[in-house]
Amino acid sequence: MNKKLALKIFEGFSIQRWNDLIRPFDLVEMDKAAEKMVLAYIIGKYEENNGKYIDWKWMIYASLFDLLRKISLCDIKAPVQQMLRRQFPNEYMHLNEWVLNQYRQIMPDEQLFSEFTIYVGRQAGSFKIPEELKSSMDVYRAAHKYSTMRELEMLAIVNEKERLKNIRNELEAEIQPYLHLEGLQKLVTHQKAFDFLLKIEQLRFQTRWNQTPRIPATSVLGHCFFVAIMTLLLGRESNPDMCDRRVINNYFSALFHDLPESVTRDIISPVKTATDDLPNIVKKIEDEIVSKELVPLMEPFFQNELIYYTSDEFTDRILDKKGKIVHVSWEDLNKKYDSEEFQPIDGRLVRICDHFSALMEADISIKHGITSDHLIKGRDGTLSHYKPDEIISGIKVHELFHEICR
Repeated sequence: MNKKLALKIFEGFSIQRWNDLIRPFDLVEMDKAAEKMVLAYIIGKYEENNGKYIDWKWMIYASLFDLLRKISLCDIKAPVQQMLRRQFPNEYMHLNEWVLNQYRQIMPDEQLFSEFTIYVGRQAGSFKIPEELKSSMDVYRAAHKYSTMRELEMLAIVNEKERLKNIRNELEAEIQPYLHLEGLQKLVTHQKAFDFLLKIEQLRFQTRWNQTPRIPATSVLGHCFFVAIMTLLLGRESNPDMCDRRVINNYFSALFHDLPESVTRDIISPVKTATDDLPNIVKKIEDEIVSKELVPLMEPFFQNELIYYTSDEFTDRILDKKGKIVHVSWEDLNKKYDSEEFQPIDGRLVRICDHFSALMEADISIKHGITSDHLIKGRDGTLSHYKPDEIISGIKVHELFHEICR
């Protein structure tokens, strides 16, 4: 993890989507990536429930690599890229090489860059796709297509039918190969999974720091995805040998860490801490509302997992043999509980990345010249939150945060 890579990933908040159509709200690449992974989780859980193997770790890294590729190629529309791949394969290969070269110097993790290269090669058709990945790729591609379709459905409210006719026909044709997936069927036919998605999509409409102007503006859902990516990258740095299940749990805990806000709305930190007892009271109210409005929309086969992800979300924890949440130290996570049977989660790492995202949101806007007392206090408060010599989850947080603001 380094400043240049973090700033490059943050560009996903500035890349506008559908900018040749009338848009009722900002549609940005980071939000699309976030919704795609929410959908991948929902569809993938249906497949797992039907006995299919889903490689969640592959999907997690695919979400990072796709965003990096999109950031580099944001000026080339997807249909143009598809035509390049079909009609000019050699040029398409060179284009992908160019993309990889954009990241070679800012991605010092050689293994990560190698995985990125393999992923881009498979997407381009240069490398063979392993048979065991095909179910996971179907889920991921279905999530990609359906998240695009959801955007189109929202745009349809304010655009003439004639503007969207060809786009709709193309999307409907592209999603056909994935309609055998039960989760996608439930979404397309607007069953319970769709109602659950509607709740989560509300996070896409909620703006963070809504008491102050900011550039770029960020939604709660996009913020969650950025936190998930930072959790993935910082986790590699602090503990590259953590088990796969821990990597997966950390990512989805981060992706869903603000899930309660889909029904409670974002309560800004100064308000949450206005009194000593208010944080606990707010948390209790959130839990009650989530229990009434969100939990009934979750399928039984992923309900407990999502509740685990969003309960005590910023604590290092495991599940004991009875399925009860147990708080543990980071040292014990590494030495005693770093295996699938304990379902380990680095909640404190998620919290660091949550603060890291907030710091970047404030600092980047200030550097763009759009500032306010709220942003300055938020940035300075986050910078002073961690002590200079403090190491949390294997990370020198003070050093990392000050580096990003230099």
